[in-house]
Amino acid sequence: MPKSKRVDMSSAHIPLKSRYTFSQESFGKYSEPSYKSEYVGSRCDDCMTRVPYATLIATIMCLIGVGIFCGTMYRGATLSALMLNEVFHLRLNWLEPLQTTLVALGAGMGALGLMVLFVGCLATGATRHKVYRAWSARVGGRISCAVFMSITYILQIIWLSLFVFLIIVTLYYTIFWTLCSSDRVQNQNQCIDFKQFDFMFPSGTRPEDMEICPPHEIKLFCKDYVEKAEVMFILATFACLLVILSLVHYLMCLSANYAHIRDHEKLQELQEIQNLNDLEGLTASKDRF
Repeated sequence: MPKSKRVDMSSAHIPLKSRYTFSQESFGKYSEPSYKSEYVGSRCDDCMTRVPYATLIATIMCLIGVGIFCGTMYRGATLSALMLNEVFHLRLNWLEPLQTTLVALGAGMGALGLMVLFVGCLATGATRHKVYRAWSARVGGRISCAVFMSITYILQIIWLSLFVFLIIVTLYYTIFWTLCSSDRVQNQNQCIDFKQFDFMFPSGTRPEDMEICPPHEIKLFCKDYVEKAEVMFILATFACLLVILSLVHYLMCLSANYAHIRDHEKLQELQEIQNLNDLEGLTASKDRF
């Protein structure tokens, strides 16, 4: 009778053990922290795709431009009112309502920017697919985009008019500063005569009020008012240009959002047709076998 071979039990269990042993790498891959990191990453990517970056950039430009415009115009109008009152002995009653109007315009532009940003968020990414599913929602979205485009177009004309006005005002203050920097005023102490610009003054202004002769009035006019007001109006002009660019950006974004909402219905119909075709193909393949 042949002798039975001895089997090493420890070596016999090694393949079984290695077969059912999990490595540390696979355990770390499917551990709870890795699931959390993948979930957080997917959520961040989902949120990033819902942000309307073009509208967000336009809103930032609009808010910065409106803030600078309101601050500089308010300060420039105050300096102009003080200059007319203390140097030319004139008082214009419409300057104070103008300052209030500028503040109200700035607040309205900020509110408009936030509302257009909200409309852009609704028409971007997966949010559009959830919000504009129903026909009534799509119609409302298209109407809101059309209304905001009309408002933005009207505001574009208003801000272009303000831009032209600021260019004229800045040009006048540059001429005033050139007169103040002239040699005959700085060294020869001659008067600054505005009689040739009498058409700029209200009717009934005395001729002596159109001349600036005392040294303290020349200092008030040149150093305290013209120099500071010119800087304010230059900044206001560039801020107005920034607001105009943001409004142009808004028009492009609103037009794109209008097209996205309008085409969303067609894309949804195409998706439903594709799903029906896939379902019919699957049914036909099952019937074949």
